[in-house]
Amino acid sequence: MIQQYAQMRQNISMLGHFLGETICDAQGDAILQLIENIRVLSKNSRNGDDQARQQLLQTLSTISDDNIIPVARAFSQFLNLTNIAEQYQTISRHHHDEVSSNRSIEALFKRLQGQNLAQEDIIKTVEKLLIELVLTAHPTEVTRRSLVHKNVEINKCLSQLEHSDLTEKERKAIERRLLQLIAEAWHTNEIRTQRPTPFEEAKWGFAVIENSLWQAVPEFLRQFNESAVKYLGISLPVELAPVQFSSWMGGDRDGNPFVTANVTRQVLQLARWKAADLFLKDIQLLVDELSMQQCTEAFRAKYGDHPEPYRVVAKTLRTKLSATLTYYDDLLANRPPRATKEDIITTNEQLWEPLYDCYQSLMACGMRIIANGLLLDYLRRIRCFGVTLSRLDIRQESTRHTEALAEITRYIGLGDYAQWSEADKQAFLIRELSSRRPLIPLDWTPSAETQEILDTCKVIAEQPQGVISCYIISMARTTSDVLAVHLLLKECGVPYHLPVVPLFETLDDLDASEQVMTELFNIGWYRGVINNKQMVMIGYSDSAKDAGMMAASWAQYRAQEALVKLCEQQHIELTLFHGRGGTTGRGGAPAHAALLSQPPRSLKNGLRVTEQGEMIRFKLGLPAVAVESLDLYASAVLEANLLPPPEPKTEWREIMDELSDSSCAIYRNIVRGDKDFVPYFRSATPEQELAKLPLGSRPAKRNPHGGVESLRAIPWIFAWMQNRLMLPSWLGAGASVQEAIKQGKLALIEEMCQHWPFFSTRIGMLEMVFSKTDMWLSEHYDQHLVKPELWYLGESLRKQLQDDIKTILSLSHKDQLMSNLPWIAESIALRNVYTDPLNLLQVELLRRLRAQPNNPNPDVEQALMITITGIAAGMRNTG
Repeated sequence: MIQQYAQMRQNISMLGHFLGETICDAQGDAILQLIENIRVLSKNSRNGDDQARQQLLQTLSTISDDNIIPVARAFSQFLNLTNIAEQYQTISRHHHDEVSSNRSIEALFKRLQGQNLAQEDIIKTVEKLLIELVLTAHPTEVTRRSLVHKNVEINKCLSQLEHSDLTEKERKAIERRLLQLIAEAWHTNEIRTQRPTPFEEAKWGFAVIENSLWQAVPEFLRQFNESAVKYLGISLPVELAPVQFSSWMGGDRDGNPFVTANVTRQVLQLARWKAADLFLKDIQLLVDELSMQQCTEAFRAKYGDHPEPYRVVAKTLRTKLSATLTYYDDLLANRPPRATKEDIITTNEQLWEPLYDCYQSLMACGMRIIANGLLLDYLRRIRCFGVTLSRLDIRQESTRHTEALAEITRYIGLGDYAQWSEADKQAFLIRELSSRRPLIPLDWTPSAETQEILDTCKVIAEQPQGVISCYIISMARTTSDVLAVHLLLKECGVPYHLPVVPLFETLDDLDASEQVMTELFNIGWYRGVINNKQMVMIGYSDSAKDAGMMAASWAQYRAQEALVKLCEQQHIELTLFHGRGGTTGRGGAPAHAALLSQPPRSLKNGLRVTEQGEMIRFKLGLPAVAVESLDLYASAVLEANLLPPPEPKTEWREIMDELSDSSCAIYRNIVRGDKDFVPYFRSATPEQELAKLPLGSRPAKRNPHGGVESLRAIPWIFAWMQNRLMLPSWLGAGASVQEAIKQGKLALIEEMCQHWPFFSTRIGMLEMVFSKTDMWLSEHYDQHLVKPELWYLGESLRKQLQDDIKTILSLSHKDQLMSNLPWIAESIALRNVYTDPLNLLQVELLRRLRAQPNNPNPDVEQALMITITGIAAGMRNTG
């Protein structure tokens, strides 16, 4: 471990040196000296040198407006380079991380040999495996696409430098390329000048598929297959698709007025264009490679008698894919298409059938090695990505559907649907769903809002079944919320059953989820259309914002458990869709631990989970990292199904109920109960300024005039992460554990830590959060940005934080946070030297901006944005 860490430190040091060289060239030696002076002071300050700390504060509080941007950029860029070096370290040839390798599929299969499990049960579970990752454009991805590409190139250089047989000339060439890439990054504006449009967000998502996942998926399946052959004695079926991708980019209109029906249509066209582009490159390679002459009689009969039969098939596909590319190119450019629908590829089967025929013929003719080469990779890509590249989810907020239906019922003289009782709403909806006559009059002109809802449903109706994966209703509360969407889809001509997915988000809604689903399953019409399959989405971020981390996670667990049991009784296949974020405050946790802490049997129909914002880049942004992430997900889902976690004991549940109630009360008492909380929050964090950062296409608030409840979960977390108090990720949790210990329940809590993955994961997550908090910095924000009469709030929160850390350390019986994960502790310590100056500079910049609210200095604003993105890079999981 020490040797590996030395290698990483060496890479960081080299990248830092190249950055210094770039800064010196671009800004001059004086600026470089200032930056280096700040770095040394920051390091000494961290090591407890009070004099260095005072000098650091003095230097940053008096920094000139001319120097703020280069200083902010230097520390921000350095943290980005540290992230690149760390990400690279996980896939380095010299990296042997025992923790990761113990969690791999291969390690799991090895362990299963010692268990008393029937081979056919293991094989059945493997063949049923499904991991669906849903890429979302949440506004926490602060790195622009042009910089992401440079980061990937830097990674390639680090990989090349690992070879021990490089000549001096080769090494110099790679280092020169590295220096060039770092200089390019320095001279690229890291802050977008405008918010990305939803269409640009979709392009970013497709770039991740093209640059990483396109290579990673077949590579992961190859590794998975090798483990299955070695330990289970089976090859995975060619058509097996255990990994699927969906996207919210261009489909998630909840609170985002910029995602319109037209945008959704364009994004679907862009996806087909990009898929045709990628498959065309693949097929061109096949045309070059498949020069074999021998084929089966059946193949010859189907495709004709040719000297090179496979090449002819590949060339035919190449022609069709070229026409497909032209067709969607024309549509995207608003030109009449030059190709017809008959000339192009519109279904997966059109690609799959000829290539699978090639595969079977090659296998039958003794050319297994050739069949299982590039051709097998392409077949697996067709199964995973298909001609639409990824499937698209549609999401909208429940009240928008209610308002649309109310407008319809008022117009046709039935009264106001929105004012009806739940029973009356259900009776009306079921009657209309069963009726054959249309509900919406042809000559009616609805409001723009209702027209947009109807237009979205019409875009869905234009798509073949399977292109849109589901319609998610955020803030779903009642049975009528689900039936309302089914009715709107029917009225707009959707000719097939589209899964409609309620998203239960708040504490009350999670608790009521079983009741709502029971009501739905008792409706004959509903049972008739769902084909005994149901997806339910569990909201992590909004529930945590509503009730605090501890109460929210227990409500999520209980809701999942109740839904699993309900669906088992009703013989319905339940898929739970986890709306997790990257941070602990939004349900994040290391993926493997998080999945093994789910309720038993909750993953038996597969895993569907959101990958959000910058976590997409950290976990899926490089092919080798993506392979490792997919392997971790797969092994965790298989383990959860084959070696399920224990059912919690009754006394554990009772304690969790108590912890949930007391932590929720503590959390809400501060967040909702203290009249000073919102003013304190707004001044102690850069929450107001965050709205100006052009991160994502979606506005930061559902209601621009509301308090904390109207703030989206992501900026809520993001703001607290900036001032290093990390409040949403811990408030209430440690205090409730301390209360239980005072009541004499320590032994039981320690037993839960030892034997219940759900509880031990929560405690581990708290420890991770605490290691990223910083009381001195949080106090510094208060003293310079908050009115003295509100200081009491920060003081009491920091006192609470200190007590909570002691409580958690008493459970782990360690005297230092993260002592069992020295790698992470070391990483945080390394970053602090660079995040501290950004935090202190941010305070100074906020002070200057707030002193002149009507006449902001654009350089100060720009520098502030850079500190926000730099701290986000330093904290890694932002929101």
